[in-house]
Amino acid sequence: MDSQNQEIESSNSRKSGRGKIEIKRIENKTNRQVTFCKRRSGLLKKAYELSVLCDAEVALIVFSSSGRLYEYANNSAKGTIERYKKACGDSTSAGSVSEANIQFYQQEANQLRKNIRDIQSSNRHILGEGLDELSFKQIKNLEGRVEKGIARVRSRKNELLAAEIELMKKREIELQNANLYLRAKQITENDQQRVQAEQQQMNFMPASDYQTNNNNIASEPNYQEVHNFIPVNFLDHNQHYSSQDPTALQFV
Repeated sequence: MDSQNQEIESSNSRKSGRGKIEIKRIENKTNRQVTFCKRRSGLLKKAYELSVLCDAEVALIVFSSSGRLYEYANNSAKGTIERYKKACGDSTSAGSVSEANIQFYQQEANQLRKNIRDIQSSNRHILGEGLDELSFKQIKNLEGRVEKGIARVRSRKNELLAAEIELMKKREIELQNANLYLRAKQITENDQQRVQAEQQQMNFMPASDYQTNNNNIASEPNYQEVHNFIPVNFLDHNQHYSSQDPTALQFV
């Protein structure tokens, strides 16, 4: 009876094509590699059939024991992975996300407060305050920083002064040129006004008066020459003249 049952089981296993094997690591390297190739091909085939038959998005990634990569994706393996990450992120509870954000902002706030304290302490040290807490080396470094800062400030100040002086020189030259131009313009305008006044006076003067005026100007004696011919006794202070003397003093 037992032999009949064994024969039936062996016949059934032959009909099915293969028997059950124990799921454990194959110790023989050659057999392990052969099994990997066969099962990998079957796994990739099943992934393809699943994506086609069920219209599913499938991405399969396999690394061999030697580190070689085998993959299959009906769309894009990278896109499927990004979708998986998004789905996992969306599945996270709102409370855990809020808690993570609170922790992150608390860390940022603590770091910012620390930076502010460091900057304030550095500013006080530059102003010469709170130096008791510094060592000799720190004070020496602070002195070098202050000297370098002063040198940069003085250099910038000299640059600004030189630029201001150059600008003032250009402004002075411009003002001198403008002054000369205005003086020349004023002189020209005065000459034009004088000529116009003389022309207007000549236009309103009668012709006879104009001729008489010209004759008088032509016959006007030279007072310098007359003065040269005045007699010496004419200047004598001891000589007395009568106020009723009809003889008038004439220049010849």
